[in-house]
Amino acid sequence: MTSKFIAIVAGVGPGTGASVARKFAKAYPVVLLARNPENFESLAKEINSSGGKALGISTDISDSGSVKNAVEAIKKEFGSDVAAAAAIFNASGGFLRKPFLELPEDVFSKSLDVSAKGGFLFSQATLPLLLKGVEQKSEHPPALIFTGATASVKSNAFMASFATGKWALRALSQSLAREYGPQGVHVSHAIIDGVIDIPRTKEWLKDLGPEAKLSADGIANDYWWLHTQPKTNFTWEIDLRPAVEKW
Repeated sequence: MTSKFIAIVAGVGPGTGASVARKFAKAYPVVLLARNPENFESLAKEINSSGGKALGISTDISDSGSVKNAVEAIKKEFGSDVAAAAAIFNASGGFLRKPFLELPEDVFSKSLDVSAKGGFLFSQATLPLLLKGVEQKSEHPPALIFTGATASVKSNAFMASFATGKWALRALSQSLAREYGPQGVHVSHAIIDGVIDIPRTKEWLKDLGPEAKLSADGIANDYWWLHTQPKTNFTWEIDLRPAVEKW
């Protein structure tokens, strides 16, 4: 791995985060951020053993001190002048369907802490590295990509906590796109409208067939497509869904 630029993925798990990390690891050293090391340890080993480079850092994306420590670890590993080609925010504050009057305050707060505050902290931490990527003329415009959801634009009943966090993240991404696009950083928001095919959802939608769920690898391919768009064709928002999904 000879690239002088890195890619950073926050919210690494067995689905989208892992697929995105594998995709970007083909071009860049990748930094894997997750609160639980179990979510990145095997993936980092897989990437490192296959000729890539991966650094896993245990990080609570909703805690400013933890995020600061992650940046320090990145600079210790790659140098104080490290530049980023891509930063992907895939963290989420949890998915809980519950009647509003039965919704605990801590559940509501967690969604805001991870999706909204976490997105804020991640962006403040990575944008200086992405701007360095612009200065150092990375092959593709440095990209800051946020993973959204159906709830980013459609707040259904019993989804008050999850949707509030996701709506806030979408608003943040749009503001950053308008501020940093002219500076050469491509900020995008992806609405993942459907169930992702991961081990946890193996039994879901079985009666609709294998194409009823989103492919995590397919999402990663779309994120790479966003990353490789030229400055003349920046896409702020895309929405992805299986063909059978009702929308």
